[in-house]
Amino acid sequence: MASSSHRYFVLLALFAVSLKFCYCQNETIDVAGSGTAGVTWYGEPVGAGSTGGACGYGFAVANPPLYAMVSAGGPSLFNNGKGCGTCYQIICSGNPACSGRPITVAITDECPDGPCASEPVHFDLSGTAMGALAKPGQADRLRSAGVLRVNYKRAACLYRGTNIAFHMDAGANPYYIAFVVEYEDGDGDLSYVEIQPAGGNFIPMQEMRSAVWKVNSGSALKGPFNIRLTSAESHKVVVAYNVIPANWKASETYRSIVNFK
Repeated sequence: MASSSHRYFVLLALFAVSLKFCYCQNETIDVAGSGTAGVTWYGEPVGAGSTGGACGYGFAVANPPLYAMVSAGGPSLFNNGKGCGTCYQIICSGNPACSGRPITVAITDECPDGPCASEPVHFDLSGTAMGALAKPGQADRLRSAGVLRVNYKRAACLYRGTNIAFHMDAGANPYYIAFVVEYEDGDGDLSYVEIQPAGGNFIPMQEMRSAVWKVNSGSALKGPFNIRLTSAESHKVVVAYNVIPANWKASETYRSIVNFK
């Protein structure tokens, strides 16, 4: 029969092993920092991946200021929609066709299956972004290389000359205000969005599994609306005053004069 002191040392050893395992897991999956990841691509060879996508940006992904430099994210990057809008710098150097020059992409879609779900961090780039990793004249060669290994790190989003915009949901109405928040500089993602109707107080909005924020109201909300945004990482706050007019329409985009600096 084992002595009490022997059992104590066995338990202590098991505890130490469990601590080491947890530490290694955290060290490997460092989405907010930097590391290595797998990269594939989807859509057209010089396209934007998807003119739509799980984040709700729609055709904006193909137009300035995104210019199709976007990516679908694996589960850790998409993060149930909380990763929408975040930006990452990617460097490809492990293939002869890689240029070794960094590119920056924004997460605008979800890649839940296949290679995206088989490793801790995976980017499924647009065809345009994949080509941007290549040496001149080598884009097609890189696109046909299969899964690439790259270095990545979280980067600040920077949409020069563009302020935050609000694209109204197609189903929005005075009782259900919903919109996509686009082009946030800095963190790129938001922790809190509030809407203030004319003559009222700020009302917290609910984040959907995307970049869409909504509020269901028991009574019709009237504009113009002020929108207060809090960034997710730096906790900076900006207010877009009167950004959504009183006569707003579903599916329209309304541009502010503010951004996170």
